[in-house]
Amino acid sequence: MPIVIEKLTYTYQSGSVNAFTALKDIDLTIKDGEFVGLIGHTGSGKSTLIQQLNGLMQPTSGRVIVDGYDMSDKKQRAKGRSLVGMVFQYPDYQLFDETVYKDISFGPRNMKLDNDEIDRRVREAMRLVGLDFDEFAEKSPFELSGGEKRRTALAGIIAMYPKYLVLDEPMAGLDPAGRRAVLEMIDGFRSQLGCAVVMVSHSMDDIARSAEKVVVLRDGRIFTCGTPQEIFSLADELYEMGLEPPFAARMASDLRRRGLLLPHGIYTNEALAAALAEYKGGRGNA
Repeated sequence: MPIVIEKLTYTYQSGSVNAFTALKDIDLTIKDGEFVGLIGHTGSGKSTLIQQLNGLMQPTSGRVIVDGYDMSDKKQRAKGRSLVGMVFQYPDYQLFDETVYKDISFGPRNMKLDNDEIDRRVREAMRLVGLDFDEFAEKSPFELSGGEKRRTALAGIIAMYPKYLVLDEPMAGLDPAGRRAVLEMIDGFRSQLGCAVVMVSHSMDDIARSAEKVVVLRDGRIFTCGTPQEIFSLADELYEMGLEPPFAARMASDLRRRGLLLPHGIYTNEALAAALAEYKGGRGNA
């Protein structure tokens, strides 16, 4: 069963003179196993939306249904929340225990799993995020680097086997190599665990690389939703919202303006390279 969001509206400080409606009539379905990229300018409502998915915030109106559980209902919320794992932008806020091992095992222990299963899940989660067990298990999480803290926070969520993994700017502050490593890591455990992923990111290249569906928020509403090819073909609209299309889409558009007959819908580096190779080969055979 999917996550279904129906007519979701959320207003901060509702009923006060400072009331601000951050989300307006959101309708969205997140299917089993799919990778959804969530993009939009700062203040568009992305963080508010993802906090609705596991019941951290309750809708002012509308509903969020997670696998049939209504997240507005307190009893159902606990069951729905167990299916949704969330990793925030600042992992330091999620780390608290004495050692990396204890931190990662906290969730599975709360699930009342036996010690053997807990140990197996901690080891598996550490492997999936690229943390060597012997090197890191007994370290204090507060001695880790920023990247290692991020991996530890992610491992703590993975160890609970969420059906839906929600990531808020998981690559923030990382260099290109670090971003690629995190995306490869996400691809790896998504393939192994079969979970759906909802990822908020300001990097259009990261979204283009991994997402199967892209949701664009603007002023608290869904501006548009579609495949990466559909979304990143809307270059003018994205620019107008302060969003820069992926490098490949920008480059292809620039080359078309210079007279190269490249196909539309290019948004990945691989597709751009293939199109340029075909264009060069076609010219060479002419």
